[in-house]
Amino acid sequence: MTRTRLHDLYDAHGQSPWIDNLTRNALQDGALQRHVERGIRGVTSNPTIFQKAISGSDAYDDQFAELIKECSVEDAYWRVVLDDIKAALAVLRPVYDASGGTDGFVSLELSPSLARDTAQSIADARRFHETIALPNLFVKIPATVEGIPAIRDMYAEGRNINITLIFSIERYADVVDAYLSGLEALGGDLSTVAGVASFFVSRVDTEVDRRLEAIGTDEALALRGKAAVAQAKLAYQLFLERFSGPRWEALAARGARVQRPLWASTSTKNAAYPDLLYVDTLIGPDTVNTMPDATIDAFDDHGTLRRTVDEGVDDARATLDRLAGLGIDMEDVADRLEEEGVAAFVKSYDELIQALQDKANTLS
Repeated sequence: MTRTRLHDLYDAHGQSPWIDNLTRNALQDGALQRHVERGIRGVTSNPTIFQKAISGSDAYDDQFAELIKECSVEDAYWRVVLDDIKAALAVLRPVYDASGGTDGFVSLELSPSLARDTAQSIADARRFHETIALPNLFVKIPATVEGIPAIRDMYAEGRNINITLIFSIERYADVVDAYLSGLEALGGDLSTVAGVASFFVSRVDTEVDRRLEAIGTDEALALRGKAAVAQAKLAYQLFLERFSGPRWEALAARGARVQRPLWASTSTKNAAYPDLLYVDTLIGPDTVNTMPDATIDAFDDHGTLRRTVDEGVDDARATLDRLAGLGIDMEDVADRLEEEGVAAFVKSYDELIQALQDKANTLS
């Protein structure tokens, strides 16, 4: 096996590279398996990823045509998605086994319409885990106010959950507490429960930069492209703080694993910024970075191999202080991004269901 930077990222620095993409073509032509061989250790998906995969390929057409003879378009969609998830779980299972349950996960997101529905989020997350019944499945629940109790209850049932759409340190603190509280309620051996907290990074700069440009002063413009990494570095400091001390030690004694921070939305959205801005700066132990294909290729070609996540922590605090001094309210930024993130997933889902309905009409 040829060693890559992706292998070294994990072996030398404790960060797991995952891929933020899943398509049937990648499952059928061996592309996902080749990613695993080059060092990828997990897979994330979301409604937008499946919308692009299904709308942009004819790989699903035969199965879909058969399914709509016996079920609704929406039910057919979920059966297609679950088949892809199961196939990806099989590809990643050797990684799960070899890592002792640390990696090898595939993430399936709940319907985006449930982002504000605690009870149905609990019911659907439970149903997905019971239907698939494989240990390397993560169900993704967004870190909305309504999602937090669902997250806590799923951990209390011993289910593996990937918390998504985290945009602020304050909400991340709620997510960590939901994990710890869930484990405390679970009791017994905790070694089979896993969790990641997906902190969205680049989108923070997109929104903060927009506000800085509206201010327009030299001081404001000099802070463009700095908010997201600064906030993520401080989130990692919170991770170190919360996963230490008496409360955590009591859980660790029962086999609990840390809930790793997962850096998501790490492709660079602004072409003026370095292509690995949100990867090279956030490398450190007990973390995950989930990247789209192009970012994976870029890192494998010229990525940094150095622990960076806790470099410049004082500078990160100073950056957020300077932003606050300019009137940039990071909680307001997070609220806007959460609303936009949920809306974007709902839009992708609705567009895909409509496209599938149109396809079904042509087949009937």
